Amino acid sequence: MPEQPWRNPRPAPQLPEVQPRLGHLLIPTWLRAWWPAVLWAGFIFVMSTDTFSSAHTGSVIEPILRWLFPAITADQFDVIHHLIRKSAHFSEYFVFCLLLFRAVRGARVGWHWSWGLTALVIAACYSCLDEIHQAFVASRTATPYDSLLDSIGAFFAYLALFAWFRFRKPAPPLPTPELS
Repeated sequence: MPEQPWRNPRPAPQLPEVQPRLGHLLIPTWLRAWWPAVLWAGFIFVMSTDTFSSAHTGSVIEPILRWLFPAITADQFDVIHHLIRKSAHFSEYFVFCLLLFRAVRGARVGWHWSWGLTALVIAACYSCLDEIHQAFVASRTATPYDSLLDSIGAFFAYLALFAWFRFRKPAPPLPTPELS
């Protein structure tokens, strides 16, 4: 191949090196960190309305359980329905605490106990507010036991985060390309 002196011997720069990332310019860092947690808090709020009261969820869950288990009795259905609803409390706040940890941590990496504790306290406080909200909904009942169950779900998320960051194996370093 003949030599071409007009060609630049350096490789072309990669796109991220040349152009700024638009996402960082258009969306503030705090909003990128907090929007999932705020959206989940809205989801929890909607789940605390009349639409998701025990009577309404029972009318949806009962046909499904009767289709799966045709011989189910009314007492058995009540127990299963109760367990599903209490599992939802636990699960909602488990996920909420994970998202709050992500938000509190922001762009930082790793684990710090204060980030997890902050996420846990925010989730527990929101749980109390959620029960207060349910006190004003006619078809809902506000109980401190539900708030405790919510907080236990958040605490288990805290423990899961701690275990994840404490016991996971670090990723192997990426190989560096050799320049010739």
